Amino acid sequence: MYLGVDLGSVSTDLTIIDENVNVLAQVYLLTGGAPIEATKEGLRMVEAQLNGKCDIQGVGTTGSGRRLADVIVGADVVKNEITAHAVAASYLVPDVKTIIEIGGQDSKIIILRDGIPVDFAMNTVCAAGTGSFLDHQAARLGIAIEEFGKIALRAKSPARIAGRCTVFAESDMVHKQQVGCSKEDVMAGLCDALVRNFLSNVAKGKEILEPIVFQGGVAANEGIKHAFEKELGVKLIIPQYFKFMGAIGVSMLAMEKDGATRFKGFSVADTEFKTSSFTCDGCPNQCEIVQIISDGERLACWGSICGKWK
Repeated sequence: MYLGVDLGSVSTDLTIIDENVNVLAQVYLLTGGAPIEATKEGLRMVEAQLNGKCDIQGVGTTGSGRRLADVIVGADVVKNEITAHAVAASYLVPDVKTIIEIGGQDSKIIILRDGIPVDFAMNTVCAAGTGSFLDHQAARLGIAIEEFGKIALRAKSPARIAGRCTVFAESDMVHKQQVGCSKEDVMAGLCDALVRNFLSNVAKGKEILEPIVFQGGVAANEGIKHAFEKELGVKLIIPQYFKFMGAIGVSMLAMEKDGATRFKGFSVADTEFKTSSFTCDGCPNQCEIVQIISDGERLACWGSICGKWK
């Protein structure tokens, strides 16, 4: 079996696959600002799903917290999200040419030709159009995020919402409600605005060809999917494991490693890890160094420009 860990700012996703890329276990949980605890809890949960019968031969980590996850679990492969998502999508949809991935805190587009990523772009500056923004708007409107897309599809005349910025989008939504637009029309208008924002900013200048795979947590939102299909004039493919593509992709990459695995075992879920920071005064840069410690031993450091602290 092969373990994949996708440690992100909003969610932590873990999968276990076999050598035929059958998904044997999957865990999706909120990171909640505690990435170490989320990773440890995820390990407990995937082990429980397999009743402890886990023969892990390789481990991969990805996501914004991939280096931290590596220190915790002992990874054989540490890869960025672009690579991990492209590998999984190419396997599940072999002729995929475009990947649209929208997660909790960022969004990205990956362009593939003949199974090889040739271009990509990410939106990491503004959260407009990401899962966290949609969660916030759903809460403000008093509806469950799971119902957001279904309600948006009932719109008769979607409102025109400014979607370039989270602040402008929210104030525009409030204005449209105050002038009498229905909740359905406002929600559909928001979906349209976020898709326009993605295509004009993240996907600007990219050649978007079919087949197009839509993945990430926001792919569950039917309103966003419909808005993309309306704007692009094509159908989007949503894989069965759209939430777990990063974890699946990096676990597939772990299958290619040589030698014995570095995996520390599921018992690491009971190990205590502590983080702390200090300022290095070795030069005028004054780098803030973050360190992770277990049993009095420094396992890793981050933040050094010169590479002194590793």
